[in-house]
Amino acid sequence: MARFSGKVALITGGARGIGRATAQAFSAEGARVIVADVDAEASEATARALGGGAISLGLDVADPGSVKAVVAAALSRAERIDVLVNNAGITRDATLLKTSDEAWDSVIAVNLTGTFYMTREVAPHMVARGSGAIINASSVVGVYGNFGQSNYVATKSGVIGMTRVWARELGRKGVRVNCIAPGFIATDMTAKMPEDVLDGMKKKTPLGRLGAPEDVARAYVFLASDDASFINGQVLGVDGGLVAGT
Repeated sequence: MARFSGKVALITGGARGIGRATAQAFSAEGARVIVADVDAEASEATARALGGGAISLGLDVADPGSVKAVVAAALSRAERIDVLVNNAGITRDATLLKTSDEAWDSVIAVNLTGTFYMTREVAPHMVARGSGAIINASSVVGVYGNFGQSNYVATKSGVIGMTRVWARELGRKGVRVNCIAPGFIATDMTAKMPEDVLDGMKKKTPLGRLGAPEDVARAYVFLASDDASFINGQVLGVDGGLVAGT
C-alpha cells in the first residue's frame, strides 16, 4: 500500500526542479499533492502532469496575505494538509562588500520568513488533528558556510534553528518537524554552469557526482512518512558525503 494514501502534501516551490521531483515522489506514494509556486503557470503544468487530483495554487511565500489565501484554498479544496514541504527558495549571490539591501532582503524574505509564514499558517491545522509532518529545506552551506552567500547561508542556518525550535514546540502535539541539507544538486541552475565548475563540485563530493532532484525528493518523502515516526528536530544531509569530506 502506498505510504501516503488518503493524505495531502503541500509543496512550496513545487513547479520545477527539486520541488517538482518532490511533488512527483509524493504523488507516486499515493498523496494528493498541492503544488504551490510563485510561477502559477508552471505550477498548473506540474499539477496537470501529476494527475490524481493534484491541485495548483499560485503562492508568494514572502507575502503573508498570499500564504493565508493559499492555505485557506488548500484546506477548502483538499480538506486537510498532512505534510508541508517548505521547499521554495532563491539565491542572490555576492560577496559581503557587494551585497545590496535588495539582495539581502529578498533572500531573507523568501527563504527564511517565507518558511516561517507557511509553517505558522499550516501548523494549527495539524495540531488540531494531532498529527502532521513539516520538512524544511536547509542546505549544507547552512552548516559550514559558503563564499559569496551571506544572505543564503543566513537563511539556511536560520531554517535549521527554527526547525529545532518547532520540533520542541510541536512534537508534543503530534507534529514532527525536520529539515534536509542538500549538497550540490543537478538542477536547471547547475546546468548553466561551466563544465570546470561542475567538475569541481563533483570532486568535492566523496561520491563523485552531483545529486539528482530525486535524491532530495526521496529524503523529503522518508522524513514525512511513518518510517520516520520517531525522527524529530533533525537535519538530514543529502550531499553525497560533502560535509564529511570537508
